[in-house]
Amino acid sequence: MTNTKLSAAVDRVMLDRHSIRAFLPTPIAREEIEDILRVASNAPSGNNIQPWRVHVLTGVTLHTLIERVCSAFDAADGSHTPEYHYYPTEFFEPYLARRRKCGGDLYGVLGIARGEKARMRAQMRKNFEFFGAPVGLMFTIDRRLAQGSWLDYGMFLQNVMLAATARGLATCAQAAWIDYHRIIAELLALPENEQVVAGIALGHADPAAPENALLTGRVPVAEFVSFHP
Repeated sequence: MTNTKLSAAVDRVMLDRHSIRAFLPTPIAREEIEDILRVASNAPSGNNIQPWRVHVLTGVTLHTLIERVCSAFDAADGSHTPEYHYYPTEFFEPYLARRRKCGGDLYGVLGIARGEKARMRAQMRKNFEFFGAPVGLMFTIDRRLAQGSWLDYGMFLQNVMLAATARGLATCAQAAWIDYHRIIAELLALPENEQVVAGIALGHADPAAPENALLTGRVPVAEFVSFHP
């Protein structure tokens, strides 16, 4: 029998989670971060190997990473490239249209017109400031692990964001950090076998920021599900 109250609460958390791109500077207690990660670590993984490693950045370390990566971003000298391809080398439908709509909707709420490349780049740069969040989470994995562990990792990342949402906090998952994996590895003294997967900005959403009102749509179930009776 369905537990209506529980399912409604779980559904609400999943529906409330969305990418936040402007945060308040309000600090987050270490105990709350640890609690989020503790609950999130209940994510499933093959043979329970739990392939995730998390680096919590605050204070001086957070600001140092932001400063170094933003400097490299501004230099744009081509010396920084991602360690793995998050996106296909060439988009195709229906994914191309979805990507364009997402970008267009974001620029629309920010009042950035098509062709305003400087403003688009300035918005991209905010990724490397963790959008002003007081906490940056950097996720790494042992590069010797296989594709299945990356699937497991996705479930853990989702758990982190849902646990944060349930506690009234906001997040933004960021693959953009992988472009600067060498800077991250040096600052965090990562061992050679540890690879950057992604980052997550964590904090309280700025309610006055127009970009935080953006809710990206989802295609209907019939568009991605096939039933085989």
